[in-house]
Amino acid sequence: MSSSEIAPLVATGFPVLGVAAWSGTGKTTLLEALLPILQERGLKVGVIKHAHHTFEVDTPGKDSYQLRKAGASPMLVASHQRYALMQETPGQQEPDLNHLLALMAPHAPDLVIVEGFKAWPLPKLVVYRQEVGDPAILDDNGVCAAALKRTDIRPLSKTVARLDIDDVPGIAEWVHSFMRRQEYL
Repeated sequence: MSSSEIAPLVATGFPVLGVAAWSGTGKTTLLEALLPILQERGLKVGVIKHAHHTFEVDTPGKDSYQLRKAGASPMLVASHQRYALMQETPGQQEPDLNHLLALMAPHAPDLVIVEGFKAWPLPKLVVYRQEVGDPAILDDNGVCAAALKRTDIRPLSKTVARLDIDDVPGIAEWVHSFMRRQEYL
């Protein structure tokens, strides 16, 4: 799906929050610190991560890899600790976020954080550092909050919450508040 063909998000039954940032800004570091805090609050948080490149989730030489390369699609590998479903998507320009959210639904998350998918029309928390990337990312009409350094005095729209990028508990509180405003808790 190209950016000109992006459909509106379908109703999911759970809140969806995009986390957008330029590469190298620290969004993964922020999410690694944020997820345990949200879990401590009793929340089950799913994450959908967009990759801009080809990737492998299984190891060459392992049975699952060999079977997938031989044509199994989908390929599901499972153990007592986890399972992974691999689906080949040849010819697909970009992943369909609505389809990926539908895959999350059976797991009944309290929240799904979507990392990447900047063009999709969804509420977003932008992680921004003035030394990395274009500040235009803050102007997206879906931005609900921006996590910035305390010293960054960049003006924001009145509708955008200003969060301290180094205050992860404060960001967790904002996320929890965002979820309540979505009327899903």
